[in-house]
Amino acid sequence: MTAAGATARPYEISVPFRAGVGGHASYRIPAVVATRAGTLLAFAEGRVDSAADHGRIELVRKRSTDGGRTWDPLAVVTRNGDGTAGNPAPVVLDSGRVVLVHVRSAADATEDRIMRGEVSDADGRRVWVQHSDDDGVTWSDPREITADAKKPDWRWYATAPGHAVQLRHGRHAGRIVVPANHSLPPAGSDTGTEGRYYGGHGLLSDDGGETWRIGYVDDNPDGYINANESTAAELPDGRVYVNARSDARAPGTRADAYSSDGCATLDKPLRPQAGLAGPPVQGSVLHLGQPDVLLFSGPADPRARALMTVRASRDGGVTWRPAHTVDGLPAAYSDLVRADADTVGLLYETGDFSAYSTITFRRVPVVELA
Repeated sequence: MTAAGATARPYEISVPFRAGVGGHASYRIPAVVATRAGTLLAFAEGRVDSAADHGRIELVRKRSTDGGRTWDPLAVVTRNGDGTAGNPAPVVLDSGRVVLVHVRSAADATEDRIMRGEVSDADGRRVWVQHSDDDGVTWSDPREITADAKKPDWRWYATAPGHAVQLRHGRHAGRIVVPANHSLPPAGSDTGTEGRYYGGHGLLSDDGGETWRIGYVDDNPDGYINANESTAAELPDGRVYVNARSDARAPGTRADAYSSDGCATLDKPLRPQAGLAGPPVQGSVLHLGQPDVLLFSGPADPRARALMTVRASRDGGVTWRPAHTVDGLPAAYSDLVRADADTVGLLYETGDFSAYSTITFRRVPVVELA
């Protein structure tokens, strides 16, 4: 809130991705991390021909060495021929290596067709990983890990989207946790496209991304909570907080849970988190470290993808309060990053008339969020 007669704070804003610029009709699905050198790496799906969720889609990135005020030219991190490479889930390791997990599918493999079982395993959702050892400038050849990351009967599959985490505390320190989601095959006369067949899981690596395994799995087609796009943050006590989109009949549109064993299992199944009002949409969580505050970003209008808001929790995600409202414009997917000691960066989809016109970066002072 700004006192009467006071001047609103001039937030620093940049636009790393704008629809129709740089050889792509649309940019969607933002993810952002800060490297050990302090460089910000912003990732997105570069949708070449249209804004559709399928088709020719490349994973692209921008680099910023000044905290997100300006960005280097666009670079393509990976392509999948004429098909889709998407759902970026980057994480920066203690070694400085940047690991990027993503998914691939054929150009005509829509989510609907995959969930119906109309797409072959070869053309459906496959899981890949690659890395950079030079601050995100160049990248290794992508390597497929589907056999270790996806159960044979799962149909749809999506990593995050948004940043993954490397755990820092306790006996699982060093583990990479990629929150992800999948869908189950249907029962009875169902088609498989019903929301209750979505579920969530954790994708884990204990050796810096060389090998992978499935950790917790939370899928129950009862239609009460059905985890979709997921995000995670490590708390100071070593637990991992998991927050997921849920398009089901539980109160609200979000669910959360805790893991005390590095996301190998959940302490309790995902439960409703009605304190985070908003539409069904992806969101992002980030723990500030110091101070002990957990953040969540996502649209706050309960009926529409609009009103991008950062909310804060001082009790590890039990209760939430609005901490920073961007504006009342259309807004959709987002990701959070600690840009520097004094600043949190918010990378989010927004525009005057559509939530998908730009992916914008906003610098928010930590003191405002804590």
